[in-house]
Amino acid sequence: MAIQRIQSKWEKTLLLNQRGSLRPYLPDTRKYTYNHLQDMVELYGLVFMKPDRGTYGNGVMSVEPWKDELDPDNPLRYKLRFGIESIYFTTLEEAHQSIQSRIGQQTYLIQKGIHMLTYRRRKFDLRALVQRTPSKKWETTGFIGRVAAEQKIITNYHGGGMIKPIEELLGPYLEPYQFSLLYKEMKTIGVRTAAQMARKFPNLKEIGLDLAIDEQLRPWILEVNTLPALFPFKYLKDKEIYKKIRRYAVAYGRYKK
Repeated sequence: MAIQRIQSKWEKTLLLNQRGSLRPYLPDTRKYTYNHLQDMVELYGLVFMKPDRGTYGNGVMSVEPWKDELDPDNPLRYKLRFGIESIYFTTLEEAHQSIQSRIGQQTYLIQKGIHMLTYRRRKFDLRALVQRTPSKKWETTGFIGRVAAEQKIITNYHGGGMIKPIEELLGPYLEPYQFSLLYKEMKTIGVRTAAQMARKFPNLKEIGLDLAIDEQLRPWILEVNTLPALFPFKYLKDKEIYKKIRRYAVAYGRYKK
């Protein structure tokens, strides 16, 4: 039987919000409208917009209030970022008009912005891989870190991001015992997320879970990918991790023996 894939980010968001133990890890996410843009910029400052159906970080934008520190007499403006470009607007409505011109007829989501940890002044997030084991249980089998390309707001490898071991990225922020606790928490988040998804989609066999760690060292679920790339895990120093990933993938039919 074919491995199940789910494209709609909104559908996945609604499903995860049904599980109480996952809600604390889910940033406020809504369908994009000007009213939601106003409300969420006022609540959170930084917000991200992304297409409901899209891959590789294509079409992702961010908006945040912006004050020129070099000229404190300048009025508050709004900074819109996409790709490596930044545009400044005097009103949020002008920013919305620019966003809308890029969205067109697509369904977009707006999400609370997470102030992520950085590596050499570049933002990074973590990709957790969660797979069905040969015994039909869920297991978080591996983690990789993804560092954004210079001046970019996305960390995706296809967008020029860089792959790093999570130990290297989190090491400067965490004592060993803190890392161990966070690692265990993230593995649990992965299993609970996959199990919740599988309640509606029983033929799901794998997910890639994008996690952000904020400046208070709290993990957040940014997105769930149901066709995760497996090849980045080849680059981990511990080769046994990729061997297990591939063995599980063969067992549920992603790869041939």
